[in-house]
Amino acid sequence: MADQGPAGDRAYRHTKELILTGELAGGQLFSEGEIANDLDISRTPVREAFLRLEAEQLVQLIPKRGAVVVPVTPTEMEDVLDLREALEAAAVRRLLRDDRLLAAASEGWSRALEEQRRCAQERDADGFAAADDAFHASFVEGSGNALAIRFYRSLGDRQRRMSLSVVRPRAELLDVLLQEHAALAECVERREPEAFARGLGEHLDRYHRR
Repeated sequence: MADQGPAGDRAYRHTKELILTGELAGGQLFSEGEIANDLDISRTPVREAFLRLEAEQLVQLIPKRGAVVVPVTPTEMEDVLDLREALEAAAVRRLLRDDRLLAAASEGWSRALEEQRRCAQERDADGFAAADDAFHASFVEGSGNALAIRFYRSLGDRQRRMSLSVVRPRAELLDVLLQEHAALAECVERREPEAFARGLGEHLDRYHRR
């Protein structure tokens, strides 16, 4: 963790990273003092960071005790997955209407797949989860739809938590997930948006909705 920037920003970034990576698990209670000790700062900037995280619905503040990490509920997970499925499928249809956008987007998902291959070989679940998110985002980011891009990015924190919850406990899944991602990319390269949408739904069903 870099020691640059105002103490409140450092506390916010540090605590948020602990939550998104699952080091602070859903339902876990932690205190201002713990974070202050981690960063060797006073509790005042930590309190400011907690308020920011509460506004983002990542924690719930408990007076005189600290904060509890807000879990990703099954309903919230289902909401995120439905939105992801709709946005990514629509983005692919748009990409296939514009060869220039398609060529640029393909560079993004190709880089993400290559990073996933490296992480799968090294059994780096955290790195794989980040590359997983980048792979799926590449379709929406490449589509040129500014509204869809903005909305998809707003799901980023929840997606990261969900991805890590799948791959961290089961490193053997990395190779299988890589194969399924490669198959999704091939659907786009073959200009088969219906096959992509079907494959994406099955992929999300298997590893998240299940």
